[in-house]
Amino acid sequence: MPVTRSTGLLALGGIALAALLTVIGHLEVNDDLNPWALTISDFAVSDRGGVIDIAMVVLALATVALLYGLRRASPPRPRSGRTAELLLGAWVGGLLLAAVVPTNEPGTAMTTAAYLHRYASVVAFLALPAAGWLLARRPDLTPAARTLRTLVLLSLALAVAMIWSAYPGDRMLIGLAERLLILTEVAVLTTVAATLTRRVYSSSCSMSWRAASVMEPDSDG
Repeated sequence: MPVTRSTGLLALGGIALAALLTVIGHLEVNDDLNPWALTISDFAVSDRGGVIDIAMVVLALATVALLYGLRRASPPRPRSGRTAELLLGAWVGGLLLAAVVPTNEPGTAMTTAAYLHRYASVVAFLALPAAGWLLARRPDLTPAARTLRTLVLLSLALAVAMIWSAYPGDRMLIGLAERLLILTEVAVLTTVAATLTRRVYSSSCSMSWRAASVMEPDSDG
């Protein structure tokens, strides 16, 4: 139990650090970049090797910690549980690949690396909501099931909005749509990590209380 709680706290800390680094990365780039019209990848390529790339790696590692905690919390996994783990793995792989392989500079022609970056991001953006929907079925995440499903549906709606903006919408507000999408998907991870940590902590407290009750001598009055 303590190991599971530690991994949950580690995941929460990683998510918070990734969020902080992303904000810092937005503050350090060229003032001419418009966050509503440009994606986070556009910001990152303007500062290659900068904190936004590091933030993506940190978020991927936080997900790995969360995945380990989920396995320790409930070793016997049904088929949907194994599928959820594979989808979380796809999210991690997509994040790492997008962090390592840069997109193209805004306004320039797409390169092979840029296409690889794009499709790695697409895989990550689609894999996490699917994993969140399946994770909502886990008994140990029942308290957060409704919240998880709501966030998943919202993220899918934002993904559709981003796809529309990227193609027929002529990239109108694509940066805003992507940031809202990422915020929602990170909220899925945060909800899972917080629920897992809280549940393990409550179980530990309950076990400690029972042990103390058993060891306490009876009073004769």
